[in-house]
Amino acid sequence: MIAPSSPAGALPMSTAIPADVRDRVLQAAQELYEQNGREAMPTVDAVRRQARVDMNAASVVMREWRRAQRAQSAPLAVTVPEAVTQAHSTALVVLWQTAQQLANESLRAAQAAWETERSEAERDRQEIADAYERQAREREQAQALLETAERTHQEAAQTLAEVRAALAEALTRAERAEARALEIEHRTEDLRAELDRAHQDHARARTETASLAGELRQSQEAVAALRAQRDMTEAGKTQEAERLAQAARLERDQLLGELVAARAATAKAQEDTAEARERAAGLAGKLESEQAHGAALAALLARLKIPAGRASGDGEHS
Repeated sequence: MIAPSSPAGALPMSTAIPADVRDRVLQAAQELYEQNGREAMPTVDAVRRQARVDMNAASVVMREWRRAQRAQSAPLAVTVPEAVTQAHSTALVVLWQTAQQLANESLRAAQAAWETERSEAERDRQEIADAYERQAREREQAQALLETAERTHQEAAQTLAEVRAALAEALTRAERAEARALEIEHRTEDLRAELDRAHQDHARARTETASLAGELRQSQEAVAALRAQRDMTEAGKTQEAERLAQAARLERDQLLGELVAARAATAKAQEDTAEARERAAGLAGKLESEQAHGAALAALLARLKIPAGRASGDGEHS
């Protein structure tokens, strides 16, 4: 039994592709096919560009559209062939042979369809690859343009920054020059004021010099008067000096007498010291003699084997 075919121009719906996308692809494919005079089918990339869809949706819908176009150009038979009817009336063998022949023809048709599908798939793959390469080139060109624009923007920004820096430096220099001019102006005014004060000080110094000259003359006159007074008082001072010298001589003689007495006392003390040393030496000799006598007595007692305390007691009694 042969399954009924779909109506001419009808395509099976794909659940993975939205209906609006499918409609746009079909419309774009039909328009491009009509523009080519129905002589050449449009490429997947051209349909994708016109329909503004992704490559996957365009390739799937285009495959179905091409299959539908081939079905319209060579529709399948929907009635029993005449050869089958005649073979059925003659013999089962002839029917079987005819069925085999039809099966072989169907197989060859299926193989041809498969080859067509494969060639279309290969063409779609090549178109997709070409579109990918074209998009890659376009992307590289866009990237190059973007990089150029970025470099231009960076250069412009750098130039703008340099101009701003130069402008700021120029403004700073102008402000410094203005401040320097004001400072010079103030300094000039200060110097003028100092010059005026110097003139005033010079006039004041002249006046003070004249006054000091008068005072100097008065001082010289006073010195002359003091010298005369000194000459008058020198005679009285000479007499006073002689009196003081006499008193100093008397005091010196008194001190010399005291010095002689002190020296005599020192000599007497030295003599007493020598005598005391001689007495100490004599006492030391006596002490050494007593110690020697005690040692000899102890040795004698040791020989006699008499205790020292007892011997001393006996000696006292005797």
